[in-house]
Amino acid sequence: MSRWHPHVTVATVVERAGRFLMVEESPRGSQTTLFNQPAGHLEPGERIQEAALRELREETAWQVGITDYLGLYVYRTPSGETFHSHGFFGMALAHLGNPLDPAVVAVHWLTLEEVEELERLGRMRSPLVLKRIRDALAERFYPMDVVHER
Repeated sequence: MSRWHPHVTVATVVERAGRFLMVEESPRGSQTTLFNQPAGHLEPGERIQEAALRELREETAWQVGITDYLGLYVYRTPSGETFHSHGFFGMALAHLGNPLDPAVVAVHWLTLEEVEELERLGRMRSPLVLKRIRDALAERFYPMDVVHER
């Protein structure tokens, strides 16, 4: 009997002056780039918030202060994979200047309208991207201590 294993991921909405920090990625085997929040998989032994901060550094070269938890977003892909994505909200503190993850084509600060247009064009990595932004704009925040890790 095989056990079901969802993918555990993290993603962070970062807003500054009405623009959102987004990464443009080049998926394997595709000519079209996709857009996402700084996001990625939890690594073995890593805490959830640590994973979010690591992904921010690797994918955007920004140091971010995570202030709030947006919640757990569960997404089932058309192919049957399940993702448990922990959403965070944070503030940009400093640009670090480190090299970006090789899958990242560019880092952008986009308005909500620009993100919505990319969604209409099918250029989002996941339907959760715009959902997390809308939740952040609606201030659907939870205190960070709702995540219990030992």
